[in-house]
Amino acid sequence: MALFITFEGGEGSGKSSALAKIVEVFKEKNIPFILTREPGGTPIGEEIRDILLSSQNENMDIRTEALLFAASRRQHLTKRIWPALEKNVYVLCDRYLDSSLAYQGAARKLGIETVYEINRFATEDSLPDLTFFFDITPEEGLARIAKNKGREVNRLDKETLDFHHAVYDGYIELCKKFPKRIIRIDASQELDKVVSDCLIILKERMSEL
Repeated sequence: MALFITFEGGEGSGKSSALAKIVEVFKEKNIPFILTREPGGTPIGEEIRDILLSSQNENMDIRTEALLFAASRRQHLTKRIWPALEKNVYVLCDRYLDSSLAYQGAARKLGIETVYEINRFATEDSLPDLTFFFDITPEEGLARIAKNKGREVNRLDKETLDFHHAVYDGYIELCKKFPKRIIRIDASQELDKVVSDCLIILKERMSEL
């Protein structure tokens, strides 16, 4: 049975780079999968993404932000994630519900439980089967972004260091809340080692690997 696997972490954690390497492995093994992301993943979701991440929308109300993430997520589930899983196709997703809990719940101070309830309605309690949290300090993550001149700087990258520390603390709380689902990966290591650590976990859960 195909799994719904998500990749989480703060800005500059390297999760997207690791995910790209894991995608290569899935292709080599001929494992059926889709690669998707949040916010986004669908035409409507991508339009919402543009609104959410645009640097021009710095005055966005925090509850508006939380609701837009949840709306994009609902569309994503109904049009891409659930249909793929019904066809026994693996779903590899760059960010999902835990991002909302860490960013809007913890860092925006709406409360993790409050944002969780919003998303329970949006997702009908649909959680990933497995989540990788790419654990790295905010200082190191933001330093990586500063070195990557080709990376687009979005609205969330411009937040204060205190904000990013609150995001990190939120993720640590989620690791404690969902210890069986969320696996912490030391993202300060070299990329190949990070990918290797992820694959060790995946091989335990997937007969195809």
